[in-house]
Amino acid sequence: MKKGFLYILFLLLFQFAFSQNKLSWQGYFSFNEIKDISESSSAVYAASENALFVKNTTANTSKTITTVDGLSGQTISAVYYSEAFKKTIVGYENGLMIVINEADGSMLKVVDIINKQLAPNIKKINHFMEHNGLVYVSCDFGIVQFNLATSQFGDTYFIGDNGAEISVKQTAFFNGFIYAATSSGIRRADITNPNLNDFQQWSVVNSGDWSSIESIDTELIAINSAGNIHRFNSSNFVGFFQLPQASVDMRAKNHNLFITISNAVYVYNNQMTLIRQISNSQVLDNTLNFTCATAVGDVIFIGTKEKGLFSSSLSSNGTFANNTPAGPARNNIFSMDVTPNVLWAVYGDYDTYYNPYDLDSYGVSKFNTSGWLNIPYSSVLNAKSITRVIVNPKNENQVYASSFFSGLLRIENDVPNFLYNEKNSGLESITTEGPSYIDVRINATAFDKNGNLWVTNSRIKNGLKVLKSNNQWGSYAMTSILDDAEASSYASILVDRNNVKWIATNRDGVVGFNEATNTFKKMAFGADAGNLPVADVRALAIDTKNQLWIGTTKGLRVLSNVGNFQNESQLKANPIIIMEDNVAQELLYEQFITTIAVDGANNKWIGTSDSGVFMVSPNGQETKYHFTISNSPLPSNAINEIKINSSTGEVFIATNKGLISFKGVNTEANEDLNSVYVYPNPVRPTYSGTVKVAGLLNKANVKITDIEGNLVYETTSEGGTIEWDTTAFGKYKVTSGVYMIFISAQDGGETKVKKLMIIR
Repeated sequence: MKKGFLYILFLLLFQFAFSQNKLSWQGYFSFNEIKDISESSSAVYAASENALFVKNTTANTSKTITTVDGLSGQTISAVYYSEAFKKTIVGYENGLMIVINEADGSMLKVVDIINKQLAPNIKKINHFMEHNGLVYVSCDFGIVQFNLATSQFGDTYFIGDNGAEISVKQTAFFNGFIYAATSSGIRRADITNPNLNDFQQWSVVNSGDWSSIESIDTELIAINSAGNIHRFNSSNFVGFFQLPQASVDMRAKNHNLFITISNAVYVYNNQMTLIRQISNSQVLDNTLNFTCATAVGDVIFIGTKEKGLFSSSLSSNGTFANNTPAGPARNNIFSMDVTPNVLWAVYGDYDTYYNPYDLDSYGVSKFNTSGWLNIPYSSVLNAKSITRVIVNPKNENQVYASSFFSGLLRIENDVPNFLYNEKNSGLESITTEGPSYIDVRINATAFDKNGNLWVTNSRIKNGLKVLKSNNQWGSYAMTSILDDAEASSYASILVDRNNVKWIATNRDGVVGFNEATNTFKKMAFGADAGNLPVADVRALAIDTKNQLWIGTTKGLRVLSNVGNFQNESQLKANPIIIMEDNVAQELLYEQFITTIAVDGANNKWIGTSDSGVFMVSPNGQETKYHFTISNSPLPSNAINEIKINSSTGEVFIATNKGLISFKGVNTEANEDLNSVYVYPNPVRPTYSGTVKVAGLLNKANVKITDIEGNLVYETTSEGGTIEWDTTAFGKYKVTSGVYMIFISAQDGGETKVKKLMIIR
């Protein structure tokens, strides 16, 4: 009993801490792939991969619920809204359940199914059915009973032959019995039987593999895996209609039955007369795949795999409207670029070995103050597997997207208008697969200070290309520095302030190239060859102290000064040694590092393949944050990319399950104090966050006093922003009044004064 109390207390404390933290996070999720829907008398509840949105049909409003609000980043498989208890239950493929209480918005994570001693691949939650205050949870191993009033689990029913585990797809209550559609027959038991956890109390009504079962007034309907709709005739199920393909969903609502296949929805009345048939071409086009359908009043809602949720009148053949909240095209954002005004995202990918097959056919997305713009694959000139994107720093309306199969795509004013490939540019196709095989693998790109775009062209001899600002192409052979250029791929490229290019390779570590002297140098595996832990480098970043941070598949290294390229014959990187429990340790030892970003205060944000995000101090000696799915809204520990808005300090983190951002304050320093501003100003009684002073010089001195000149706070900026918790040196909250903010440059040559109003 004590153990159970402590567990509940831990959950409550975790939820409280999480809610306090969420003010720092923002979610940017895709709602396009609808996994399941539920409904109330006035709203529809739609579950996408790992987020929810609620569409209120009466008020015509929408609300989203994401990992920032407390959902898990795991894949959702079922959702159910209980009108009687005003609770939403979210079920996941891994067996997790989250119960959302509508009254106060609280969330309870229920892990009983996850903790069952069962194979992990059979814990998926398939369906929820409510009866008399209990929810019967259909899982891939059996049925679990859940009490809505107490939020506690009851019995588990293993109803297969001899009590074996069996996949239960859906349950239904009909004439005093609970029926289960399973992978091995339709089974039933008297719902009043106190021994339903005894498999012998369950009898087989019909054999075979069944996908769904549902009661509608006086009818009980079931569909088998072959798509044959059956009707219960008091003793067994008899088929009466063969669907053209297997069904993906069936549910009853308002005396109608909705049966969904991938390209059509069939609506039956309670006499099982077909009253409406809706094809995907009526909703949008014949490429659309339906996942589920229901109705709220006279409005039918249809979930799709690609375009979210559509609605229209059920009783008339009107047009369909899309109800999906704005967001990126997909949650698995492979790469992105961020400027002070815009974010671009791409979705193509390759595996650990740089294999892009199966080729992806996705578009490109843009986000700014106007919202999301998703450019579909049909508009990107057939560019497959788009893996990188970069904004021209001299012209934000010009963007280049790298295809790891088709070349380099140019986008101008949001319109893809040219695809550079082996026929019309200096780019080259792989030749090792034969002369007729065309595969132009472009990945990492970087602009230099002269506006030239440097491009890596994988698995060819001349792997380094440049698209000059005059639209001419240049090419540089990599054969002199790489062991096998025709087997090499490149993950990242940077241009330092001396115009040296630094390239991350998969076989030869880091390659540096000085264009002026046509000199290549490299740091590879081994103490005498550059001291990298492995030759496979995935991430590069140059910090404000001119250090090169190197992320490999086996750990982290730092080159102390990129200027050493000019005068050292063999460049050498070193690990960062930290003390942990009084023992010397290598920072991020053996970690697969996927991305590194440097914020305005020279902190390093380091993403890993399976351990989340580390934010370390400028010298790496202090780990300030370690964000994972357990302690933050991260939807996944697999980090694809981290980019930082230099103006706002917002840290964008792209994972394989969604994009979120951490609203930091470490912006880049300004060149003067002309742009200093304070926000929020005034500070109102309802505000609980910190006050930010932005637009600062680096190392600026900031003093805050009350109107009488009493000092309440003082600090020195690291980067362009500082924040104040509105306390007098952390002791107590300052009172209402006007506060003076005195700012001076490090050398005292420039000053600025601002006023701040605080209202308690």
